[in-house]
Amino acid sequence: MRGALVVIPSRLGSTRLAEKALLKETGKYLVQHVWERAVRIRRADEVVVATDHERILAAVRGFGGRAVMTSPDLASGTDRVAVVARERPHDVVVNLQGDEPEFEPKDVDALIDVMQREPSVEMGTLVYPRLDDGEQATPSVVKALVGRDGFVVDFRRTALPGAGRHLGVYAFRAPFLQRFPAMPRTPNEIDRRLEQLRAHDAGVRIRAVLATVACSGIDTPDDYASFVRRYGARARPGD
Repeated sequence: MRGALVVIPSRLGSTRLAEKALLKETGKYLVQHVWERAVRIRRADEVVVATDHERILAAVRGFGGRAVMTSPDLASGTDRVAVVARERPHDVVVNLQGDEPEFEPKDVDALIDVMQREPSVEMGTLVYPRLDDGEQATPSVVKALVGRDGFVVDFRRTALPGAGRHLGVYAFRAPFLQRFPAMPRTPNEIDRRLEQLRAHDAGVRIRAVLATVACSGIDTPDDYASFVRRYGARARPGD
């Protein structure tokens, strides 16, 4: 059985944290941290960074990673992933966010395993099963309510009783990934600022796989400073 294609979309521009992919206070670029974890995913046949800028392209190639240029006019990271996947013959494609350097590779392996075992599933994602009260009240923490059948019932930024924490990792069946960017945006997607609702509202059932680690993205200077402190405290090779 073939493994998955893992694509890390990474753009230079960021409204809240300028050029965050190239931040290097740990001695490694932020995108490098993500790459080094991604290559530990056992089910990944190939890991590629999809970027919109030559500086990120050069940085990734400089540390020995694989990167490709995509148009700066693309609307989202998913669009970049779809462009890269179009030229590569993988049935399962993983969109791994370029600003989540602490994800657990084994969780992504579990997501890929489920996609490979359940060929009727067109889209899957990771959900950490617990939220504390503070996270329930925090709009930047996306909540995912998972049904007993293992599929997501709803995604929200507001409080959602019984929900877990949604992690920004997606797996797509390759044909569906090529259709997704052309699907019309829905009112829920626009109102809640959650791209996955485009598929959910169109009736696509999104399979949830429970994660063991509640990783989060780096969106602000404080987020990055906290990550630098955690990384310094761990100080373990290859992390």
